[in-house]
Amino acid sequence: MSEQWPGGQPGGPTAYVPLRAPGVSVGYRRWAGILLWLAIVIAVLMVVALVVSVVLLVKADADVDNAAYGYLAMFLWFGIVAAIPVVLAVGIPGVVMRRRVRQAGTTPS
Repeated sequence: MSEQWPGGQPGGPTAYVPLRAPGVSVGYRRWAGILLWLAIVIAVLMVVALVVSVVLLVKADADVDNAAYGYLAMFLWFGIVAAIPVVLAVGIPGVVMRRRVRQAGTTPS
């Protein structure tokens, strides 16, 4: 087996050349978009739940007979807290995949 030199020849250039990003498939592009949009939709639903919970708290505070609305607001808060890891688990891979798709260019492989 012949010896392999980093630059091809002994004493040749040994500069590091970064590898080109491999092409990504159409399915990979599709899943990158799906994950990213799913994270956006979940985040929007969390914002809507936060606004609704504030409205429910104001309504519960206005009258003693409407105290149950406060419990509904707390239930929404638990849902928001439970959705945070889901948004992170879906959004981070979606952003990373989208970045890889953009680096690979527009030619599908």
